[in-house]
Amino acid sequence: MSVLSQLQESLGALVDTSRASLEEARADRSGHAAAGLPVAVVHAESVEDVQQTLRIATATRTPVVVRGAGTGLAGAANAGTGEIVLSVRRMTAIREVRADDLLAVVEPGILNADLNAELGRHGLWWAPDPASRDISTVGGNIATGAGGLLCAKYGVVRDAVLGVDLVLADGRLLHLGHRSVKGVTGLDLTALVVGSEGTLGVVVGATLKLRRLVPGDTCTIAATFPGVRAAAAASAAVTAAGVQPAIMELMDAASLEAVHALLALPAPTTGAAQLTIQTDGPAARAEAEAIADILRAHDGSTVVSHDRTEGERLLAIRRSMHAAMASLGTSLIEDVAVPRSAMPAMFDEIARIEREYGLRIPTVAHAGDGNLHPNFLFDGPEVPPEVWAAADDLFRAAIRLGGTLTGEHGIGVLKRRWLAEELGDDQWHLQRQIAAVFDPLGILNPGKVFDA
Repeated sequence: MSVLSQLQESLGALVDTSRASLEEARADRSGHAAAGLPVAVVHAESVEDVQQTLRIATATRTPVVVRGAGTGLAGAANAGTGEIVLSVRRMTAIREVRADDLLAVVEPGILNADLNAELGRHGLWWAPDPASRDISTVGGNIATGAGGLLCAKYGVVRDAVLGVDLVLADGRLLHLGHRSVKGVTGLDLTALVVGSEGTLGVVVGATLKLRRLVPGDTCTIAATFPGVRAAAAASAAVTAAGVQPAIMELMDAASLEAVHALLALPAPTTGAAQLTIQTDGPAARAEAEAIADILRAHDGSTVVSHDRTEGERLLAIRRSMHAAMASLGTSLIEDVAVPRSAMPAMFDEIARIEREYGLRIPTVAHAGDGNLHPNFLFDGPEVPPEVWAAADDLFRAAIRLGGTLTGEHGIGVLKRRWLAEELGDDQWHLQRQIAAVFDPLGILNPGKVFDA
């Protein structure tokens, strides 16, 4: 009996072989698409559905690609010829909210924004705040180790997950982590799973570490600078001063111009870059004024707003970056991180790469944590060789500056060729060996992260 027949016999209507679904599962928002069509999409609705799918996959040695909302930017959830797509998008339950323990237990398919809308009713929130929060799932956030605008003050996904329920390739269910704030029993397998991009198992539940809604004011500072290097230097000065904003976002001239055009706003000054910074909590006003003084000392034309609505309007400019890039053509949306003090040097490297390769690379950055998103613009559906050459140069520059290939998007397909260069051969081989302990047959997301 074929693997498709076994899936259909065991899971019935949950098995989807429609052309539209198979085509959709080939691609994510990176612009990359896998070759060929997968065998089927299994729309799991329970832990048992996930377990049964993986038992069949193990028995038939069939590769499995786990998928949520398909909003990834590294090709990690794209499925091709001969692969089963295991979708957990229908698993959206909030199983438990404990305000007294500041935790929630949720299924992986719930959208980040939907979760926080529900938690808000309890005076709580889950801190990870990716720009895709309205369309990305919690399971996808965990799989990629997602970050977002609030990382500098409130941390990334790894800082906000206490435990995960993980189904292994052979169908066994593990309960990793704990519900207590402290817990150091044995190896930290929860942290290992966060950011593993579907190569170790399928997350079917997560125990999340919550925060109470921040009391007090929210203040927003917008500052424009004569160039991106000046803006980057100013952001580094804010960090060096010991002030801790909740959000500190940088947009270079090209990205700022594109967003203003998309939103029909007045054109910014030619060459100007912008920092948008937000403070929160009881000390928000004092922190905002201290930050504004630093920005003005670095030649920033600075305005401080104490109005929440105005603050959200200013942040909407930053959140519109992806839509603005789409309006300019095809873009390879990249993701590197460097020490915060190295951000001015990294922008110098981006400017050099633009000149040497004759490309436009509009760049935004989570300046509070040194995470940059350069966007390589080109025409047509395929990434041209010169763009890959420029990306190669950019990745190596980030590593030279003490940085990393990815701050939050993950490795997936698009960055696997550079992984060994950052890790070194010994660590690269060790990580492959660890993955093989979880998945001896190598059926979970094969070809992703590690390039043979």
